[in-house]
Amino acid sequence: MIKILHKYIIVTGGVLSGLGKGLFAASLAKLLEASGFRTTPIKFDGYLNVDAGTINPFKHGEVFVLDDGTETDMDLGEYERFLNKSLDSWSSLTGGQIFHLIIEKERQGEFLGQDIQFIPHVTNEIIQWIRQKDEVTDITLVEVGGTVGDIENSYFIEAMRQLSLKVNSTDLCWVHVTLVPTLKVVGEQKTKPTQTSVKILQGMGVQPDILLCRTDSPLSEDVREKIAMFCNVPINNVISGHDIPVTYNYPFLLIEENILNSVSQKLNLKIQKIPNLDKWKELVFSISYPTEKLRVGLGGKYTQLGDAYVSVTKALTHAGAHLGVGITPVLIETTDENNHEIIDELSRCDGLIIPGGFGLRGIEGKIRLIKETREKGIPFLGLCLGLQCAIIEFARNVCGLENANSTEFDLHTEYPVIDLLPSQKKVYRKGGTMRLGSYPVKIQEGTLAHQIYEQTIIHERFRHRYEINPDYLTQFESHGFVFSGKSADESVVHIGEYHNHPFFIGTQYHPEFLSRFENPSPIFLAFVRACQKYKRR
Repeated sequence: MIKILHKYIIVTGGVLSGLGKGLFAASLAKLLEASGFRTTPIKFDGYLNVDAGTINPFKHGEVFVLDDGTETDMDLGEYERFLNKSLDSWSSLTGGQIFHLIIEKERQGEFLGQDIQFIPHVTNEIIQWIRQKDEVTDITLVEVGGTVGDIENSYFIEAMRQLSLKVNSTDLCWVHVTLVPTLKVVGEQKTKPTQTSVKILQGMGVQPDILLCRTDSPLSEDVREKIAMFCNVPINNVISGHDIPVTYNYPFLLIEENILNSVSQKLNLKIQKIPNLDKWKELVFSISYPTEKLRVGLGGKYTQLGDAYVSVTKALTHAGAHLGVGITPVLIETTDENNHEIIDELSRCDGLIIPGGFGLRGIEGKIRLIKETREKGIPFLGLCLGLQCAIIEFARNVCGLENANSTEFDLHTEYPVIDLLPSQKKVYRKGGTMRLGSYPVKIQEGTLAHQIYEQTIIHERFRHRYEINPDYLTQFESHGFVFSGKSADESVVHIGEYHNHPFFIGTQYHPEFLSRFENPSPIFLAFVRACQKYKRR
């Protein structure tokens, strides 16, 4: 590895959210890693939640879970998928987390005699957090959530400004992601939103070193010149971040825009190794020019926001890339009371996934879809709640347990096939109290699960509170439902599959959280292969 003094890259956003700061940060980290540097990303979110675990996906997209059980913003998933490595709780920092730490210290008497203020106490706490990994990494890449001008992240940007004063000028680089819209009426790229955004940042004492300009088409040369002049940035550091069909092609776009040259000049890095992304390039080509196309239904209740299921759709993309298959996710809204419509949508799909979720809304629609896949031989993959819905459907329609349900949805159900374990019944705090993070799964030989994983012990990430009720296992097994994966002590079910079917399996864990572009989830690969067979029959 290259030996350097520690460096920092701070990524901020302007004008509006959703410009792709996470995608840019992940892509840049990928290029730096491929160039021989140890890069560690961290995401700051200004909301006052201690973590993302209690946030509705409609508000903030999916909740991503790390090995250590930390519930995070979905951008952490993007980092893991690009870097092909697991992160830990250090990489996720929220406003609520910072304030909680400070208040705990104050209560313990660490600030006796002091009045606690944003400056220096909050900013110092942030700087201390950021610098924890200086000894074990070369470059810390910090993504600041939200947009400049937000109250929620202003103190964090101030902390990074103070950090820039504590290190050498060549040790910290500011990258600002901003919008350059094209007005169809006049047909030209407009720079004023970028100028305004940069002026707000400058008013906070920060001069960006690099501007990544999000636009629908490549920046014209005159627009680059205008932005460079009005924003006080060298023209070579005005980077075009235009739309591309395949997001995994973004590192190559940045290479074309000479991003490594801009970063290395600012940070005085000697890039001695040309990034080798041959395998990555092959996978991007496979996505761009698939030999076969599939449609996979996703039955859920958050379908109005695609980001709610981003890890699932990405896992499908990963599997498709390795199999040369283009996959179109079809979001099926299960709160629709008209069962005929959702069945019609399913009939145009080559397989069905029921992803995770919480709450009663949309459950009956999911159960109806699962019944259709079981009876028609359509490939089915249930994830967390998806497995639980499959258990409820099987109990009602195969085992004869009429109106069987989960106690999450019906506390007084006659047949509680899904229920809380005794330990969970004592829990009263909602945040961070579920089964969270990586746990071992013991797989039974001679099952579909064993065929998929080719191992008897795997480790997967969990995020759930309710479990399959062990009192009903024998009854299910007598009707052909096999519980092929369990906890290490075999007390809790983690995988269930129905053998009288071409491909019908569900997991209590979330395999999508461990899927990587270069290393796809085995169960998603198997599911896509099953969808291929179903389509070709």
